[in-house]
Amino acid sequence: MDAVTFQHVSKSYRTTTAVANLSLNIKQETVVALLGPNGAGKTTALSMTLGLTQPTSGTVTLLGQNPNQPRTRQRIGAMLQEVTMPDKTSVTELVNLFRSYYEHSVNTNTLLELAQLTNLEGRPVRKLSGGQQRRLQFALAMAGDPRILFLDEPTAGMDITSRQGFWKTLRRFSETEGKTIVFSTHHLDEADAAADRVLLLQNGRLIADGSPAELKTATGLRLITGSLDPKTNRTDLLALPHLASLEWQGDRFTMRSTNSDETLRSLIQGDFSVRDIEVRGGGLEDAFVALTMQNQQAQQTQQAQEADIR
Repeated sequence: MDAVTFQHVSKSYRTTTAVANLSLNIKQETVVALLGPNGAGKTTALSMTLGLTQPTSGTVTLLGQNPNQPRTRQRIGAMLQEVTMPDKTSVTELVNLFRSYYEHSVNTNTLLELAQLTNLEGRPVRKLSGGQQRRLQFALAMAGDPRILFLDEPTAGMDITSRQGFWKTLRRFSETEGKTIVFSTHHLDEADAAADRVLLLQNGRLIADGSPAELKTATGLRLITGSLDPKTNRTDLLALPHLASLEWQGDRFTMRSTNSDETLRSLIQGDFSVRDIEVRGGGLEDAFVALTMQNQQAQQTQQAQEADIR
């Protein structure tokens, strides 16, 4: 039985389609990253998975059941972006309140340790920093010992040390407890390091599905970095063959190329004073940029063809 199933799911708000005919399965005991540009449909998809929003059409199931069934809710945990907590309640009081909602809850001390809150147990919520509040929300999501954990931008507001500790804890939790974790994030390095599988959404549609390594390989992108005179005519650089993107910072440039050999050959043979050249494989961020750009260009081409037919 799959942890999550979407069957031809769409969600529309008046004239806007947030999710369009989305079908996918997420296996149990996997860590899945849900990525996409702003407005891609990630939060809407998570909301429908949790039963907070109903699809316009199609079916969503959790562990083969309706997300709104009480028994199903006992088996999931969620850490969402916009959460209001009673600000006068202490950390321990709030954790114990959430534990009381579940038939089989996790020990209070274990939750505080998981969320790195053991030294803040008596502090009122209003006196917690933004990062500490996010860690408290993680403890609340874990209170019922969920089989599936949903996290929407979980490290927002955390400093780099807290982020690293959070993902270390989460990965250990997944591997030792056999849990399913589905998360969205704008930190692509987190998805690259933590996820077994990446689902890339754009305009409410699934445009890529695979492991981080598979997505990076599929685009065939390589990065060319180096230094040039800042006065270099950038229009000439944009004419280089197989160039996917070009970025500048001072005299340093970063090129993404679908054929680095040909791009580099033209760069060197051209009238450019280039130095300190380095070529390397692209990362998940580069694959993200390439895939979303390719999909956008394909949509624009299709729209132009449809306009010509009319």
